[in-house]
Amino acid sequence: MSKKNKIRTSPSARTLKAKPILKNLKEYQKLCKKTAQKFRDKEKEILTWGLGIVGEAGDVAGCIKKTFSHKNDQKKGIRENIGDALWYAAMICNYFDWNLDEVLNENIQKLRKRYPKGFTKKDAKRKGIDWNEKK
Repeated sequence: MSKKNKIRTSPSARTLKAKPILKNLKEYQKLCKKTAQKFRDKEKEILTWGLGIVGEAGDVAGCIKKTFSHKNDQKKGIRENIGDALWYAAMICNYFDWNLDEVLNENIQKLRKRYPKGFTKKDAKRKGIDWNEKK
């Protein structure tokens, strides 16, 4: 390939691994807030974050389908869209004034209780979900 036809990319585009800038998830939530649109209407804000996370999850699914069903490698897209979905998750936590570290720890506690010896199909069979059940 001649120099004339060579595609040029920035140094950051050539580097897959970014220099870590986050110390913890609380700091991540703060940084997400700085990059987020400001809303006067609180209902519109949560609808934006809720629909945004669904859209990004759909993009992850689409990239997985293309990678494995169409043999069109979209792993970079999977990674990028997971990051975008996590951004929306952080913004949902910010909206409700929840600490993302606490949300993730509660999730692990729930899973440890549900699967004390690790995942089994028997433990996975549950009848209905009561989001208000005592834990």
